[in-house]
Amino acid sequence: MKVAPSLLSCDFLNLQQEIQRLEAAGIDYIHFDVMDGTFVPNISFAFPLLNQIRAITDLTIDTHLMVQDPERYIEAFANAGSDIITVHVEATNHIHRAIQQIKALGKKAGITLNPGTPIESLVPVLKDVDLVLVMTVNPGFGGQRFIESCVDKIQFLNDFRQNNDLSYEIEVDGGVNETTATLCSNAGADVLVAGSYFFNHDDLSIPTAILRGE
Repeated sequence: MKVAPSLLSCDFLNLQQEIQRLEAAGIDYIHFDVMDGTFVPNISFAFPLLNQIRAITDLTIDTHLMVQDPERYIEAFANAGSDIITVHVEATNHIHRAIQQIKALGKKAGITLNPGTPIESLVPVLKDVDLVLVMTVNPGFGGQRFIESCVDKIQFLNDFRQNNDLSYEIEVDGGVNETTATLCSNAGADVLVAGSYFFNHDDLSIPTAILRGE
């Protein structure tokens, strides 16, 4: 199991030290949430901050674009240092084009959907992506409660991957803790995003080990 802490929950006033703590804990990805105030009712980071983070770490940066018409921003976030760029199927009329754009820039392409969107909406592009993000809360704010019915989506994706000889990673974001991590792992998840649960620990190696099931 890979661990991808969400920077939304870190100490922004000491961001460089927080990155160093993540590196020392041995995490796998940095989850970088981007919100535009339109697609979701909140506003967060943009690419100037990502530029600065990229300059101080070699960790994989996993960028989640919660923005309307993500095609407008994909190149900017690729150039700023994203390794993985994930877009919402609900945010664009041309999801296949957005995936092609990400890959043309040499980045891994991810796809995601809101909890209320049927998982079947992703089927036409699953063969084209490197990562599928299952949102287990409604996107836009941290600290929400895990929506347990979304575990069925993880299982669907795992079954589809096996039945079609595909290799995308299944990532889960929202309400992840020591209990829900087990549910996700049993259903076939590969990457867990954790925010408040992760950064509530003084020693970040502890939640890293717990989420990995060690």
